[in-house]
Amino acid sequence: MSDETNGFGGVEPASSMPGWYADLLGSISRHVSTGRYRAVAAVTHQLVLTYWHVGREILDRQSYEGYGTSVIKRLSADLKREFPDATGFSPRNLHYMRAFASAWPDEAIVQGPLAQLPWYHQIALLDKLDDSGARLWYADQAIEQGWSRNVLGHHIDTRLRERTGKAVTNFADRLPPENSELAHQATKDPYLFDFLGVADVKLERDLERLLMEHVAEFLLELGQGFALVGRQVRLTLGGDEFFCDLLFYHVRLR
Repeated sequence: MSDETNGFGGVEPASSMPGWYADLLGSISRHVSTGRYRAVAAVTHQLVLTYWHVGREILDRQSYEGYGTSVIKRLSADLKREFPDATGFSPRNLHYMRAFASAWPDEAIVQGPLAQLPWYHQIALLDKLDDSGARLWYADQAIEQGWSRNVLGHHIDTRLRERTGKAVTNFADRLPPENSELAHQATKDPYLFDFLGVADVKLERDLERLLMEHVAEFLLELGQGFALVGRQVRLTLGGDEFFCDLLFYHVRLR
């Protein structure tokens, strides 16, 4: 069948392609996706580093000259005129750049994991945390788990760092050593179900119902990797029948 008469506008239907075509398409798609990700990561890295240098310049000059906010406002206006297509030079953002440079005096730290986080993640870390160790911990987790800025803010607000790893489990005994630490990181004590909007849940079925009504928030609280399998799932163990109120599966721990 010719391109003109095949009915697909000159494109052969998938059914007429050789058997290896799906592998070819998949391989090329992965290359394109990887290239796009690396391009975005490179832009993010350079933007964060540029903002750090801007903040460092402002911080150093302010330390030497002792100028006030009027200079920041003028600097903002001049930078907008110099770079009319840029959107990141508001007085507020320049103040954040200064705070960013002040929080991380060592450029080497900024060029490390921090440079992988978008700028608005950096602002969340600056706004919500005062301790550099806590900031680095949450930054590492955000990179590893792929948190959005809102998810990062949620975990900071609910003090995930303080709660991680406190739950008593038998993961270390039951899982291979390379997986036990990951399992501990997937458990927290206590879980915070404040999104339910109730202070006192007396019946287990009420808790189950409320959690299902807020399943998105519940999965967010459980952490990265959990998937909801079902509710009141029938299980048969040793000839006995049980019903699991809520059954979850951790896709990384399996």
